[in-house]
Amino acid sequence: MRVRNRRAVPSGTDLSSSLALFLHLGLLIAVWLSVCGCPIAANAQDKPVRQGNLTAEDLFRTGQYAECIEVTTKSLAKNEFDESQRVLKLRAEMELGLYAEALATLDAGLKKVSYSIDLRWFGRDACRVNQQAERVEKFDQEILELIKQAPWRYSDTAHQVTVGRWMLSQHADPKRVLTGIYNEAKKRAPESVAVQLAIGDLALEKFDYLLAGQAFQLAVKLSPEHPDAWFGVAQAFAPSDSKKAEEALKNALKFNEDHLPSLLMLVDDQVDSERYEDAAEVLTHIITINPQHPLALSYRAVLAHLQNQPDLEKAHRAAALKPWPGNAAVDHLIGKKLSQKYRFAEGAQYQRDALRLDPKFAAARTQLAQDLLRLGNEDEGLKLAEEVYAADAYNIFAHNLVTLQENLAKFRTLEADGFLLRMEAREAEIYGNRVLDLLKRAKRTLCEKYDIRLEQPIVVELFPRQEDFAIRTFGLPGGAGFLGVCFGTVITANSPASQGNSPSNWEATLWHEFCHVVTLNKTHNRMPRWLSEGISVYEERQANPTWGQQIVPRYREMILGDDLTPVSQLSGAFLSPKSALHLQFAYLESSLVVEYFIEKHGLETLKKVLVDLGEGMPINQALARTTGGSIEAIDTEFAEFARTRAQAMAPMADWSKPELPKRATPELVAAWLKDHPTNYAALRQLAELQISAKLWKEATATLEAMRQLYPNDGAADSAYAMLAKIYRAQDDKAHEREMLEKQAALNSGDLELLDRLGTLCAEASDWEAVRKAALHSLAINPLLPEIHRRSATAAVQLQDHNLAIENYTALLLMQPFDPADVHFQLASTLRQKGDLAAARRHVLLALEETPRFRAAQKLLLEIVEELPKDSKASGSDKPAEDAKPPEDKKASPSKSGF
Repeated sequence: MRVRNRRAVPSGTDLSSSLALFLHLGLLIAVWLSVCGCPIAANAQDKPVRQGNLTAEDLFRTGQYAECIEVTTKSLAKNEFDESQRVLKLRAEMELGLYAEALATLDAGLKKVSYSIDLRWFGRDACRVNQQAERVEKFDQEILELIKQAPWRYSDTAHQVTVGRWMLSQHADPKRVLTGIYNEAKKRAPESVAVQLAIGDLALEKFDYLLAGQAFQLAVKLSPEHPDAWFGVAQAFAPSDSKKAEEALKNALKFNEDHLPSLLMLVDDQVDSERYEDAAEVLTHIITINPQHPLALSYRAVLAHLQNQPDLEKAHRAAALKPWPGNAAVDHLIGKKLSQKYRFAEGAQYQRDALRLDPKFAAARTQLAQDLLRLGNEDEGLKLAEEVYAADAYNIFAHNLVTLQENLAKFRTLEADGFLLRMEAREAEIYGNRVLDLLKRAKRTLCEKYDIRLEQPIVVELFPRQEDFAIRTFGLPGGAGFLGVCFGTVITANSPASQGNSPSNWEATLWHEFCHVVTLNKTHNRMPRWLSEGISVYEERQANPTWGQQIVPRYREMILGDDLTPVSQLSGAFLSPKSALHLQFAYLESSLVVEYFIEKHGLETLKKVLVDLGEGMPINQALARTTGGSIEAIDTEFAEFARTRAQAMAPMADWSKPELPKRATPELVAAWLKDHPTNYAALRQLAELQISAKLWKEATATLEAMRQLYPNDGAADSAYAMLAKIYRAQDDKAHEREMLEKQAALNSGDLELLDRLGTLCAEASDWEAVRKAALHSLAINPLLPEIHRRSATAAVQLQDHNLAIENYTALLLMQPFDPADVHFQLASTLRQKGDLAAARRHVLLALEETPRFRAAQKLLLEIVEELPKDSKASGSDKPAEDAKPPEDKKASPSKSGF
């Protein structure tokens, strides 16, 4: 387990002052180790009562709770001092919602086995749901005293697990519990499933999914039919391997179809993927097992909220709280699920309600901190995160948020037109204004288009470190596939600095995310993910044809195959995609749904759907109301629309897979193509073989055939790209440039292509084309000096003073190898623009770098002559005396330095 800050006992505890003895927990663990190191005789037990071949433990594990109660009752009639049977009976009664019976079992048991810590541990919940919460603290005190008085009595493996879990509930140091109790128990009883389950649960609580996965998988190995073990595997792998998690959950329910934690996890997945009818069906099954289950009733409240049934929502919440009015987990769960649906304001309110019931409920405090930060309420959110971290140094979410704020404090904030843009200071200087210009343009375009006025500032944060972006966005490192995320009024995104050698187009990303701002605010965050993503991708393409997903051959195959998801199930395609490719396909498909809807019903109808969603109407009902049809009809019509679009992509090409060996010769492929002249894959194979053999003429002919079949191929290995390489090898710059320009018009993010295109245009003194290529490059990575240098050169030639000044200013922040020349060029441009004071300042800085810079000396004299007399007398623009270079400083080797 990764530990951020080790300390034995955090400052906050749940016990009264009489538990100052709590400080002895560390000593208690040490005593525990000394006792547990001694050999222990096996517990003396009577032969267990069975039902058929199943013991009470077997019955409980397989979900036969009523039968378990029957068997344990018979067993206790024979031996009323059997602690384990009393505990099993209590637990089975709790599973079935027989809360009064469970309390009776607890009280009867304590009269017979007064030394039982297991009864007290499991009985705590029985007290709570019978509105005897005051007994919980009493039990905690008694458990502590019992352990102190006779630690040897509880030194067997089963009791060690109970003691470890109890210590964690009292905020003992998790690391010490793991190493001092659980690991020692594992050494003594390596076959114990209970120990592995306890280790896994602790790891999950601290978000150590690696350790959790190891522990639960070992538990499965030890007991292949144990539903708790399989459920643990599902939890451990849910964040990283959805297929493995799904299979593990199926196994848990295979061995216990009434395993309540697994059924609730299934409901959670169904709610996330908007399969609300399926979730309701599973909840009905849970309620038949336990009619009073608080979490099942909480999920029913969530469904009611999402279906705009406020009265039913209140009723389900009240039912969930009825057995235990102080159960903060109810409001926490409802709020958490609403926040996962981007309803952060409602979610935050539920967390506040949870904290009114239990001010120390850590999960609610952590979730509220995240909700507040996503709502832009940073002061309160950060303060709460700091409080959570102070109370639990192992809370990874709180630790990450507190640490992140230290980094954010170094950011620079730029404000304009209702935006608060936060960037790393150097990046803000280099391209912050360019970001603001893009955001302002997006706001003008999209707010007008969707008839919305944003009432509060929009916070946009660009992170130069992907880890910081992930922590700000998700609370934990990860999320490597995400470029940006919008929470409604807060946008977080990776800056080009975080994306290595292959940055994406940041302009497209921010346009996409700001469109989310528009649609989420239009609907008050009440819209399915597929529609929000679909509109954003669609609007990317409307803003720039090279942005957003397009139908490409692989997507064409998926649309015409079996991968098209019905509109009614599209949100699930984002939650549980089969692969990274399928996730990207979900974005494309969602945008095609929007395109279909606008073409068939019009933009005004789409806006009516958004209004209905904002009023709380479910998406299927909103679609049916505005179109006059059913969601089933929309599913059918869209499928036909998508297939028509897919077939329209390069319709003359044969997209079947050729029956050719991988190592075929050019002659063999050419012969096969005589009978299949439009087979695109075979043409590509032939072109690659011809290029390898440097058969330029033949390869050019093949690639031209490909280009005619598929003229909109903008991929990095398209016919245009390969033709450009051939022409470059032949030093045919005119044709190379032509191919590169066609490729650039279809591709939004190929820096290498744009660099070569810019070079060719500069050689041809086509400065407008150089500027165009440079601006395209700046939309991908504005942190590369060469792009700014080339852009500045073109801007000077085109008398675009503003762009030249922007580029030269950015270059000075990138530690150029020739700062004197950059200052000189900037001074020249400023002079031409008429800003003589700034021009004088920069020419002086050039001379500070290189005192014998003749051209700079001449420029300074010319500027001084042009300055008004009062400015000549002022020395305000001169560098400070102590900033002057030493007398023997060498001249810059810059080509313009002499």
